[in-house]
Amino acid sequence: MKKIRNHIEELFKDVPKTEQSEIVKQEIIQNLEEKVMFLMENGKEEEDAINKAIVEFGDIEELKRELGVKKPDSKKANFAKLNLSYSIWGSGLLIAFFLFINFYYTPQTIWFVYPTFGLLWWPLSMYFYWQRKK
Repeated sequence: MKKIRNHIEELFKDVPKTEQSEIVKQEIIQNLEEKVMFLMENGKEEEDAINKAIVEFGDIEELKRELGVKKPDSKKANFAKLNLSYSIWGSGLLIAFFLFINFYYTPQTIWFVYPTFGLLWWPLSMYFYWQRKK
C-alpha cells in the first residue's frame, strides 16, 4: 500500500507538520487501506482497488482549510507579472532611447552598451520575483 502512502504524503506536502495533521493523515491512510481491502475482497485486483480508492477519495482542499493552510494569493502573482511586463517594456524603451541618443549625437563612440547592462538587471530581478510568487 506504498502507493496510497505516497499519494497522501503528496497531498499533505503543503500542510504544516503538526500533531493534528499527522493524526488526520494516518486516519486517511488507514481508511483508504480498508477501502482497498474491501474492494479486493469483492473481486478487484490490487492495483485497480488502489486506484479506485484514490479516485473516490478526491482532493483535500476543505481539509486543508480546516488545518489552516492558506492558498497563495493570486493577486500578488498578478502584480508580479505586471511588474515584469512593465520592467521589460520600460527597459526596452530606455535602451532604445540611449541607442538613439548615442548614434544621433556621438556616432563615433559607442557608449549606450554601459547603461544597457545596468538596465537589464531590472527585468531580470522582476522575472525572479515573479517566479517566486507563482
